[in-house]
Amino acid sequence: MENIEVSENSAKFNFAEGEMLLIDKPLTWTSFDVVGKVRNSIKPLKLKVGHAGTLDPLATGLLIVCTGKLTKKIDSYQAEDKEYTGSITLGATTPSYDLETEIDQTFPIDHITEEMIFEAAKSFEGDIQQFPPAHSAIKINGERVYEKARRGEEVEIKSRQVRINSFLIEKIELPNVYFRISCSKGTYIRSLAYDFGKFLQSGSHLSSLRRTKSGDYSVENAWNLEQLIAEIKRHKEIIK
Repeated sequence: MENIEVSENSAKFNFAEGEMLLIDKPLTWTSFDVVGKVRNSIKPLKLKVGHAGTLDPLATGLLIVCTGKLTKKIDSYQAEDKEYTGSITLGATTPSYDLETEIDQTFPIDHITEEMIFEAAKSFEGDIQQFPPAHSAIKINGERVYEKARRGEEVEIKSRQVRINSFLIEKIELPNVYFRISCSKGTYIRSLAYDFGKFLQSGSHLSSLRRTKSGDYSVENAWNLEQLIAEIKRHKEIIK
């Protein structure tokens, strides 16, 4: 937390009445890590703190965190459409559909053209059925699916309907394809990346992901986590 700049005029927080904090989640942090960091920073206040939509550890970007009375609005924030940018790497799959696990299979990509890539992206727009990854935070019989997957247990996951508002290809540098996606809540971009490779008669996995928007809120207006914690500590000193 060294050399963290804070504003000349400290932010004004009222955590008990409720704060909605836009946070740019750092790489490798879980969403629960971020919530825990915020909760610890507002001690000794004992308030509810929660987030509106999980981001995987290897994803960065907008995480909405609510405190106090505003935690009652988490479901409504979570229901909003989301926007992501990132990259899909063609030619290889992983069990987690991203870089959390090692590559398990490789596939040829010599047959893939730019025209095929644009066609594949277009084919996923609209209402689609997708299977969440076995390494995901959804629960079956009270246990998170990724806990079963990490023990090597087989998991039966039902498909779900999600909506892809737009799937734009921003750059192609094979084996990497860079995208911008707008989608409904509950969409697994990892699953979309996996299915993208299957459509191209190859394999693929998600190699980077950043949430840029959630509803009307943008990561451009989000706090750097360390700056936020420094600002909260400064706020607590001012009101002592």
